[in-house]
Amino acid sequence: MKVKEVAELAGISVRTLHHYDDIGLLKPEQITDTGYRIYSEKDLERLQQILFFKKLGFPLKKIKDIINSPSFDREEALQIQRNMLLEERSRLDNMIATIDKTIQYTKGEREMSDKEKFAGFDFSSNPYEQEARERWGDKAVDEVNDKINSMSQDEQKEMGEEFNNIYKDLAAIRYKEPDSDEAQAAIKVWYNYLNRIGDYSLDAFKGLGQMYVDDERFRKNIDKYGNGLAIFMRDAMAVYAERNE
Repeated sequence: MKVKEVAELAGISVRTLHHYDDIGLLKPEQITDTGYRIYSEKDLERLQQILFFKKLGFPLKKIKDIINSPSFDREEALQIQRNMLLEERSRLDNMIATIDKTIQYTKGEREMSDKEKFAGFDFSSNPYEQEARERWGDKAVDEVNDKINSMSQDEQKEMGEEFNNIYKDLAAIRYKEPDSDEAQAAIKVWYNYLNRIGDYSLDAFKGLGQMYVDDERFRKNIDKYGNGLAIFMRDAMAVYAERNE
């Protein structure tokens, strides 16, 4: 198939396919003497994998590393992608249920508690405090807690709302490249937020991003805002730290 035919089949642009070729992510099996790209069935299977990963929020560089790895197993990857999509569907189902309840509540057809209104978005508690103490010591954690406890209830509420808004903004752009201007501007807001309540060096900031992915509990909590957000944040935080050394 020629590049235009593949683009129409996959619902992407010819320019995108050219970009994938330029970065070595998807090189067509054949290029004719006249310069036409010809894609094989195997190329189409690889493109399907790329688009699945991209839909799940993986950056192109990471997709390339995964697919080019000698240990890459297409069937295993499909199963993992399926499980991730099922998790995303479950999250969306819960959000839809909350919206439906809110519509009924707005019409006066049912009662709705404040907790129900914000189901799935309660990040006020910190289930990882003990682990944070073990990783960074009591002093660092106590300083953060002292700062938070010295705030009024209104200030704490405002900080909580800002936290949620930052994560929602990051989730909205998680399909962009982590080194893009938009991603780096958004992750800078997160870095500044953290340093208002703690003291994070650039190395610590980068390490924190890695922990978002390595620790399953963190990853699941963060990905409630959008599947793949933890990976996106890790990569964007690493870029930010390296650029601002």
